[in-house]
This record gives sequence, structure tokens and C-alpha cells, in this order.
Amino acid sequence: MTSIRQATVDDLIYMQNTNLWCLPENYNMKYYYYHILSWPQLLYVAEDHKGKIVGYVLAKMEEDEPAEQHGHITSLSVLRTHRKCGLATSLMTSSHARMTETFDAEHTALHVRKSNHAAFHLYSQTLKYDINDIEKGYYADGEDAYDMRKYFKNRPDKFLSEEERAEKAAKMAAEAEAAEKAEAAEAAEDGA
Repeated sequence: MTSIRQATVDDLIYMQNTNLWCLPENYNMKYYYYHILSWPQLLYVAEDHKGKIVGYVLAKMEEDEPAEQHGHITSLSVLRTHRKCGLATSLMTSSHARMTETFDAEHTALHVRKSNHAAFHLYSQTLKYDINDIEKGYYADGEDAYDMRKYFKNRPDKFLSEEERAEKAAKMAAEAEAAEKAEAAEAAEDGA
């Protein structure tokens, strides 16, 4: 049995270890401390029956737009041995709940690699995030990222049906793919 609980300072080294095993984007320990000292309410861990940390969510509140309180999911990771059990969803919904309860957040945002289809499915289909934009070259290796948002209230497209939301997401993904192909073709022509 696995449980979700709020993270403590003692969990940070295990959160970092999970990150190192699962993700290409890694953070130094100072960054984890910054999050837990600034927003301790938003960090959660998944712990197995032996007390081992098998997943985490690292989240914060953005401070650049004080008029609109909103959160940001910095990192989400679950060990491969514990995936497909709903842990990522539980970690995210726990952090979402605290964003709204504690900080009255309007929405939260995150970035996900365009090539990470499993994560994109989790965010868009299970957690109901929408694509806000595509950030070219967002990652250190040059890969593009989907800038995604989940609105908790006053959502601009709150009157869209599930089908319309899915169509909107598919359309944006198709437009991004077409733009990528056009850039590749243009680069091939320039190289010829």
C-alpha cells in the first residue's frame, strides 16, 4: 500500500534521488530547500508500505504576477516500479488542493516535453490541463515544451465540453507538429 503525505525536510534527499532516477531535468539540493522553505504546503510525497519515497511533486507559487495568484508544478516524478497506480494523479491533486485552499490560486501551470506522450496524456486527459502555448527550445537539449495550465476558477474556456477541450488540444498539437515539419523542411532546403 502506498500513501500520499506532505513532504518534510527529511524527504528532500529521497525526492532528489527519485528525480535523478526518472527525469533528465535535475535540480541541486538548494532548489529543493528553496521550495520547501517557501511553499511547504505544496510539496507531497508518495511513500510505500516500507517508508520508501517512490514519488513526489515539487510545486511553488509564482511571484511575478501578484494580481493573479497562480501556482507552478516544477517537477513530478514516480519511480517506474510504482507507475500506473494513480500516484501521479494523487500527488498532483493534493498539491492543487493546497494551492487553492492556502493561496487562493486562480490556476497552475507546468511545462512538459513534447515527446513525453505519457505525461502529456496525464496532464491533458486525466488532470484536465490545457495547452496554453508552445515554448521553442525550452529544455537544455533544445526540445520544445508545451506550456500547460489548469484553471481552478474563472477558466476562460469553462463552457467547453470535454469533447471540445480534446479537439482544442488536438488542434494545437497538430498545428505545432505542422510548424515543426515546416521548419525541418526549410532547414533541409537551406542545407541543400
